[in-house]
Amino acid sequence: MNKNYNYLRRRLMIPEYGRHIQEMIDSLLEIEDRDERTRQAKAVIAVMGNLNPLLRDTADFTHKLWDHLFIMSDFKLDVDSPYPLPTREDLEVKPERLAYPQSEISHKHYGKNIVRVINRLKYDNPEVVESEMGDVVRYMHGKSMEYNQEHPTPEMIANDIRTLSEGGINLDGEWIRNVEMGHKLTSSHQKNGKHQQRTARQPQKGARKNGQRHNTQK
Repeated sequence: MNKNYNYLRRRLMIPEYGRHIQEMIDSLLEIEDRDERTRQAKAVIAVMGNLNPLLRDTADFTHKLWDHLFIMSDFKLDVDSPYPLPTREDLEVKPERLAYPQSEISHKHYGKNIVRVINRLKYDNPEVVESEMGDVVRYMHGKSMEYNQEHPTPEMIANDIRTLSEGGINLDGEWIRNVEMGHKLTSSHQKNGKHQQRTARQPQKGARKNGQRHNTQK
């Protein structure tokens, strides 16, 4: 008994239609009369459309079916098609190569955006640089912790800023330390304020809604 497994059969051009549709199209190639072959091809198109009835009202649905018919026949089917015949070259067109940026940065863990910000700030006046570099320093501190798994010193942050700005921005390590400490104190103050606010909202233990204390002793 000969067993007919799928992996021994010919590879399907479009597997979504199944092997029965593929066999119908193969049988079209054996019809010698062109008019009869065209009539049978239209019948196969109708069967292919019945497999996806919800897509009949979509644009170019019939055009896609005819294209699939020629593709599944390996472009060998000679029938009268209401649409232009597809070619093998149309299917083998390769997409254009994307132009990925090839520029390199010395500190990849900070990202290119922070380099753009620093390069923009080095041309501003010192007051603008001092007011905006606080957020930059805190961002660089967080990214350095994520990348190196350790706390960077203010001198390290200052040296990285000097390198990325090509000497255009020179910050003192003590100034960066004060910025980081001020941010920590502000965050701690906000957390403590929220904790105190939540604590004040809690009702006193043993008190009634009208303000009278409930006496549990009899």
